[in-house]
Amino acid sequence: MKKRIVDILVIIAGALIFALAINLFVIPNELGEGGVTGATIIFYYLFEWSPGLLSFILNAILLLVGYRFLDKTTTVYTIVAVIFLSLFLYITEGWTIDSDELMVNAIFGGIFSGVGIGMIIRVGGTTAGSTIVARMMSKFWDWNVSYALLLVDLIVVFASYFIIGMQSMMLTIVMLYIATKVMDFIIEGLNTKKAVTIVSKEQNKIAEQVNVLMERGVTVIYGRGHYTNSPKEILYIVISKQEVSMLKKIVKSIDKEAFITIHDVRDVFGEGFVDLAK
Repeated sequence: MKKRIVDILVIIAGALIFALAINLFVIPNELGEGGVTGATIIFYYLFEWSPGLLSFILNAILLLVGYRFLDKTTTVYTIVAVIFLSLFLYITEGWTIDSDELMVNAIFGGIFSGVGIGMIIRVGGTTAGSTIVARMMSKFWDWNVSYALLLVDLIVVFASYFIIGMQSMMLTIVMLYIATKVMDFIIEGLNTKKAVTIVSKEQNKIAEQVNVLMERGVTVIYGRGHYTNSPKEILYIVISKQEVSMLKKIVKSIDKEAFITIHDVRDVFGEGFVDLAK
């Protein structure tokens, strides 16, 4: 129950930050946006319809259509996000900030919107609209949520060209790219993991030192060298970025001729990392 309350507070804060991105940086500078919000902004430029009210109506319709693709918790969180986003868009309508630099406004618009949406998605919610489509892509095709959202949003942005013009459209694309990077950071954080494979004649000693000094588990994969046709034991280890240097020192001290490959890992679940149930 406590976690649910914290999650909802995070969603409310995220909705406020995203609404500020729209009303402080996007609309005053006649920039565009992606998804449903981008569509409401276009209608605002054309007919001066309230983005808050129109956002609520369109998102409610999309939520009714797409709720089946979301689990119960996500659906509840999304309803909260839609209500408060629409409310904050309405409350902060007309707010201004003293800045006439288009590029600066585009950058900060991207930062604010990335933080806002990232906070909502991180705790399991969505802002409905294109975010529902992005989460569907993530669920069924294992797409990165941030980049799936960028793709969907770009479709709306390109359509806005006929309203806001080429320069504003290009600045909007810059803003969305920044938002995607910031969102990625908010969702996945700084604590990136590295997967390491080690081929060595001293694999047992290396594995033992990793267990003792780094307190990390080691998986042994059995293979063979193609040229020599000799059997080999390959070590597979998942560690944090900060532990890479220590692992290299361990391997170097035991076998300077060891073969090591290191690559980035986006998500790690299981013992010692994130609980799979979360």
